[in-house]
This record gives sequence, structure tokens and C-alpha cells, in this order.
Amino acid sequence: MEANHTKDLNYYKDFYKSQLLNDTVPFWFPRSIDEEHGGYLLMRDADGSLLDDDKAVWIQGRAAWLLATLYNTVEQRPEWLVGAKKGIDFLRQHCFDTDGRMFFHVTRDGKPIRKRRYFFSETFAVIAFAAYAKASGDEEIAREARELFGKCLEYATTPGLLPAKYTDTRPSKGIGVPMILMNTAQQLRDTIGDERCDEWISKWIAEIERDFVKDDIRCVMEQVAPDGSIIDHIDGRTLNPGHAIEGAWFILYEARYRNNDPQLIDLGCRMLDYMWERGWDKEHGGILYFRDVYGKPVQEYWHDMKFWWPQNETIIATLLAYLMTGNQKYADWHQQIHDYAYSHFHDKEHGEWFGYLHRDGSLSNGSKGNLFKGPFHLPRQEWYCWQALEAFL
Repeated sequence: MEANHTKDLNYYKDFYKSQLLNDTVPFWFPRSIDEEHGGYLLMRDADGSLLDDDKAVWIQGRAAWLLATLYNTVEQRPEWLVGAKKGIDFLRQHCFDTDGRMFFHVTRDGKPIRKRRYFFSETFAVIAFAAYAKASGDEEIAREARELFGKCLEYATTPGLLPAKYTDTRPSKGIGVPMILMNTAQQLRDTIGDERCDEWISKWIAEIERDFVKDDIRCVMEQVAPDGSIIDHIDGRTLNPGHAIEGAWFILYEARYRNNDPQLIDLGCRMLDYMWERGWDKEHGGILYFRDVYGKPVQEYWHDMKFWWPQNETIIATLLAYLMTGNQKYADWHQQIHDYAYSHFHDKEHGEWFGYLHRDGSLSNGSKGNLFKGPFHLPRQEWYCWQALEAFL
């Protein structure tokens, strides 16, 4: 993206649109819609064949969000609205426990298998309900989206409301909660609106900058002590570059919403800079999964693998940083991560992306869907980059 950036940006715009509508979405739909029990059958092998008919609740929400978002922003195709409703109905009928919290893993017909301590299933249900409410005009679903968002706020701010994972011996907090709630609020605000969103988004951004962004060592921590200090133990030192880069683009997204707020642009770009430096594999390319803040060995044995979603988040972040700053560095980074990801992860035979590569880029696992991977990070990346470029050009 050097001499004639408009030509190159048009190339990327057309590329992301084509990949989304002609490759990624057709891999999943309509075959993943469960016409018998509702929801989606998303645990799929490389060729799209079904590996398992269990359902991950958070990915049910993500898939419903995708279909409703396509309906809202791309084209009002009836099959997208009907498909989104399949997921919304399944979530409402089967995925809430009697205490109001959501399950994480259910059978095909909605019997509960597992419930986790965190509330990420709820956050994805919020954005799914909100996107579907906008698409359908269903005021009851809109009310439920806002009510569930309120419950997420309670879970995040009320100590002891959710079961604790650890004892009080070494208290910590993760960047994941303010990050995911920030984007949940952004999606809720963009679709059906909620007067609480702006204030809370500002609070979460302030917390991330104050406690997790370490300018002195050019790093974004994954977890810290409650006062923001680094916990010098293995878990406390472990970084997740792709996750921090995802947080960076959420903040850049907010900067755009606030008329290109220069302070937020600076914060998002600093986060991207720090974690590109730490996460980009200079030998093989791509974003590594885990790093140690002090360069020590990492405990997790998959630390040097390449997972699909950090690449997706980095593609968005580098493009957004370039569009907002005009800095050629970000254009170069975008081309690097784009070229690496689409040459290594994309399945040219069957479509979509493989999820898991070894460090050298060789395939580790041929599956396209499981309890953690489904139609979200990749289609969101292609959709968002296309939409951002349409607006820019």
C-alpha cells in the first residue's frame, strides 16, 4: 500500500467482500442451521462434514449475531433473518439456567452439559439479541438484550456474585472482562441503543489504560494484580498478543465513533505497536499465541502455535490504524499479516480457515468448528474490514 494506496485499498475492499460472501459464509450456511432442534450445528471438519452435534452456547450467539448483522448491513436477505431467528430462539429456550445465567455447552436438543464461571455466553447473547432486534423490529428481544446487558454489568461489578476460580491468596484481574464488555456495549449502542453504553465504555477504556498498558516496558498485560501491578509468577507474566491487539482495535473503533478522538487513537496504536513487537513471529510470520512479559519460557505447550483468531484481530487492527493515521508502517503490517494469514490458514479447496497451525505454518488440525471456533472471528474480520474500507473510500 505505497504509491497508489487508493488502488490497493480498493483491492482489499473487494477481496474482503468476496471472501466473506463467496467463501466464508457459504461454508457455514445454510447447512449449519439445525432445522430439527433450532440453533446451529457448527462442529465441522475441513470439508464441512459434522464432527459432533453438541452446541457451544457462546458460538450460537456469535452465529446469530453474524446473520443478523449481515441482514442489517449488507442485504436484507430473508434467509439471513430466518437463520438468525433460529439461533435466537434456541438461546432463549434452552441456554439459560434457572438462576438466569447461561450455560456454555449443551446437547443438540439443548440439554445442559457445562456451565462456566465467566459470563461470556451472556455477552454474545446480548449482541445477538440486539442485532436481531434491529433486524426484526422485535421490541421484546430488544428489551431482553438490554436486561441481559444489565446482568453482565452486575456480574462484572459485584464481588462474589459469580463462583470464584481462585482463592484470595493471589488476587488478580484479567483484561478480558473490560475488553469484551466494551465491545458488547459498542454493538448494543450501534444496533438498538442503550443510554448506559457511553459511560461504561469510557470506564473500561480508562481501566485498560491505567492497569494493563505498561508504556515503560512497551507491553499490554493479560492479567494484573487489582492495583495494576505485574504479578511475577508464570500466569501473571503470560501475555496473549492477539487478545491485546483485539482490545486495541476495539479502542480504535471507539475513537472513530468519537470523531477520531486523538487520545484514543494514540492509545489503540500504542497497544498495537507493543504487541506486534512481542507477538509477530520474525522467523515464520504470523502472531504467536503466548509470550512471557520478561522473555522467559511460557508454561502452555501451545505457546508458539498459530491460532486463527489472533490473525483476524491483527488484520482488523492494522487496517484500522492505517486508515486512522495514514502511517505507512500500519499499511506494511496489514499487508504482512494479510498475506501470511490467507496463504496459510485459508482452505482453498473447501473454503473458510483452518484453526490451528504449528509455528512453521504447517497444519496441526483440520477442523473448522468446535467448542471454541465457529463463524465469528473470520467473518467479523472480513465484514468489518470491508465496511471500514467502504466508508473510507
